[in-house]
Amino acid sequence: MAKYECNIDCLCHLSIFPLLGSIGSQPMRKFSCVSLSTQKLDIRNLVSYEKQQVPVNAIMFITRKGIKICVGPDQKWVRSAMKKIDQKHTTKGK
Repeated sequence: MAKYECNIDCLCHLSIFPLLGSIGSQPMRKFSCVSLSTQKLDIRNLVSYEKQQVPVNAIMFITRKGIKICVGPDQKWVRSAMKKIDQKHTTKGK
């Protein structure tokens, strides 16, 4: 009976380690959008953005002051703001 318990114990340890390795190797996001703002933001105050799909589909804008604001990606002004930020970054790289 003790031999049988050892085999189960060994199998449990083997199945846990790959899981821990895969979780540990993925970067953890420091801030994640869980709710979305409905307010239109002033594009001039936005310096960058990140796309997020989990736990909600969102765009996280970062302001000049470092404030992170989550909004829905399907709004016209959001796409326009993302395009403007991308153009600023492209211009600075040249």
